[in-house]
Amino acid sequence: MSRGLDYEVINENVKRVAYAVRGELYLRASELQKEGKKIIFTNVGNPHALGQKPLTFPRQVVALCQAPFLLDDPHVGMMFPSDAIERARHYLSLTSGGLGAYSDSRGLPGIRKEVAEFIERRDGYPSDPELIYLTDGASKGVMQMLNTIIRNDKDGILVPVPQYPLYSAAISLFGGSLVPYHLEETANWGLDINNLRQSLNEARMNGITVRAMVIINPGNPTGQCLSEANIREILKFCYQQKLVLLADEVYQQNIYQDERPFISSRKILLGMGPPFSKEVQLVSFHTVSKGYWGECGQRGGYFEMTNIPLKTVDEIYKVASISLSPNVPGQIFLGLMVNPPKPGDISYSKFVTESKAILDSLRKRAHIMTNGFNSCRNVVCNFTEGTYLLCLLSHVFIPQIKLPPKAIEAAKKAGKVPDVFYCLKLLEATGISTVPGSGFGQKEGVFHLRTTILPAEEDMPAIMDSFKKFNDEFMEQYDDKKGYSRM
Repeated sequence: MSRGLDYEVINENVKRVAYAVRGELYLRASELQKEGKKIIFTNVGNPHALGQKPLTFPRQVVALCQAPFLLDDPHVGMMFPSDAIERARHYLSLTSGGLGAYSDSRGLPGIRKEVAEFIERRDGYPSDPELIYLTDGASKGVMQMLNTIIRNDKDGILVPVPQYPLYSAAISLFGGSLVPYHLEETANWGLDINNLRQSLNEARMNGITVRAMVIINPGNPTGQCLSEANIREILKFCYQQKLVLLADEVYQQNIYQDERPFISSRKILLGMGPPFSKEVQLVSFHTVSKGYWGECGQRGGYFEMTNIPLKTVDEIYKVASISLSPNVPGQIFLGLMVNPPKPGDISYSKFVTESKAILDSLRKRAHIMTNGFNSCRNVVCNFTEGTYLLCLLSHVFIPQIKLPPKAIEAAKKAGKVPDVFYCLKLLEATGISTVPGSGFGQKEGVFHLRTTILPAEEDMPAIMDSFKKFNDEFMEQYDDKKGYSRM
């Protein structure tokens, strides 16, 4: 008789889950690291793990909150600036027992108020703290909403392809159906509303009830920033088709130029007026893990609900209560992100200097990587002066790799998807750990890899030289003069 955790009888949905960012390539990289090989983990946006220094002010505030006895030390003013001391006292006053105590299941009311004020400053419309839930990173919020929406395997979620594999994994885990809509690589990964309608209609013809649509804006892994007109078109589509719009906006700080600004879906929705502003159901997500904060390990995030019935909000609160509360230090980091030092504060100048240094370095690294990829044989970034902005919209690149037929055949013989085969060879030869494009979804016969721009700036030229040497030797080895995979 089988036991409950014997593989044969565990939940089939768990077996269906695949998460490429920490999948086969990551596991192999971890093995090689244990064997003593130097590994450069560019598979996941994990800035501090690759040397990005944390911002001083938020760490000072949280340090004081973690060790409140320091606030009673007569010399505390010699160790910490007065505004950090003041903010630490503020956040501790919002808790019942400090950072070691549970908070409300939705998060501390005072921090939810700070988030609402941030959203109002950003969008120009009031935000209700009661409709904002703080979460252990944006991922937990996404999973909570998908779990609420998906009822069975006939419920579908429209997801962009390429997509961040959180969505495919979570949809599988909750027993739903992923309905892909393809972004257009040749149009800077733009969204064509006709492709969206086609995906919806095909799903319905197959008996799928499409209940929600995901947008990732700015894009991950594609880096594009949706235009205001595009988002308005999407909102009208969701209104017509009665879809919930799940707006993953975690990369909104990762825009280091002015030509293509981020505009939130909520701002555009509320600006459209009735009936759209009153009827389109929207859930927006943000986090402290991205941008120049990069505080991935702190697990701070939030989601905000717009036009969600109060009875449904009550059910979401009930499920959130099962975990009692999101982690309190992560909530404080979130409060500091949405309410950073202001002009005139003692820490303002240092905060701005540190933030600008990180953003400037990311820009330089993006430039090095763009030039490096474009110098490689059969690697296509599609970056011109205009589309170069894509690499300044997130921490990630997804170049296309044109593989020779001989390499594709070698991959099949090895039992590997072609871009997995390429990425494994790259890892073994150079220690560079990437993610194959097949883990994010891509068109048939087209291959990519996904990497971040997060390794240290001083290391980037050597990394790109190593990549170029491997790639060009790989192409030479498998070149049979019969053409290549292509878009």
